[in-house]
Amino acid sequence: MRPFGYLRVGSVDEAVRAAAGAPGAQFLAGGTNLVDLMKLGVEAPRTLIDVSRLPLDRIEELPGGGLRIGAMVRNTDLAAAPAVRDRYPVLSQALLAGASGQLRNTATTGGNLLQRTRCTYFQDTTKPCNKREPGTGCPAIDGAHRDLAVLGHSPHCVATQPSDMAVALAALDATVHLHGPEGERTVPATDFHRLPGDSPERDTEIRLGELVTAVELPPPHPGAHAHYRKARDRASFAFALASVAALLAVRDGTVAHIRLAFGGLAHRPWRARAAEAALRGAPATEESFARAADVELAAAAPLRDNAFKVPLARALAVGVLTGLAARG
Repeated sequence: MRPFGYLRVGSVDEAVRAAAGAPGAQFLAGGTNLVDLMKLGVEAPRTLIDVSRLPLDRIEELPGGGLRIGAMVRNTDLAAAPAVRDRYPVLSQALLAGASGQLRNTATTGGNLLQRTRCTYFQDTTKPCNKREPGTGCPAIDGAHRDLAVLGHSPHCVATQPSDMAVALAALDATVHLHGPEGERTVPATDFHRLPGDSPERDTEIRLGELVTAVELPPPHPGAHAHYRKARDRASFAFALASVAALLAVRDGTVAHIRLAFGGLAHRPWRARAAEAALRGAPATEESFARAADVELAAAAPLRDNAFKVPLARALAVGVLTGLAARG
């Protein structure tokens, strides 16, 4: 047992000040990922700053039709919120595809964004891992990598980002709100998570001492339909081998609006901008969707045992987009 301090705070400013004054501190909300990593010895915070009781547990309507989701909103509550189910169904579907009911009851919006990879080498402290200990190597490249990245990886890391929710947020053009020692700032959800490059230990663009306070959703696009689909090894409580979040509006048989993001393929939710560009103004047909998916996935560099992810992601994208086109 490694000793650590515990501090419960009553405001965002108090949380940020406490983090600034306690080197090695980490914020604790639901703890569904952090506590597991502490048990494994992967994380060893000197102090846990409990932010679970901060008044960040509301879903608020914004002028113009968007939503502001507090960082402490539980995944179950977010998935069930009428405004989310009705106007952002892709987000509700993604949340319900993740974890188990018990975990969703505890996990928070902010914590979901910050969850770390489930790569077996990262979670096993007896093995080297550049994400856990920079410079020690990435044994997954030549080892067990069936579940790992085919896009955007580097010689230093082939891990994947496990969040279903984050894939939907990337497709929705959401914005992440942060509060830190230098004040408040926002980061687009598409830029919040990082590719590994030569610094795989940095999962996100969050700065030292910053706290996620909210996620903001823009107003829904008029006439757009949305869906999230996930392929996994078992029917529930499994991370994505590949997933797709898509929003599509069709006008006069052509694509008028398209947002597409993949999960399970990279170190971050993969916004498919090349596919989107290929589809704008194109016929809303299965053939067009297949060509666009091929354009996006041409950048894939699969490893020895995960090349199946490329046709799997292609099939998911084509299936989801074809189904959405049929609706409108």
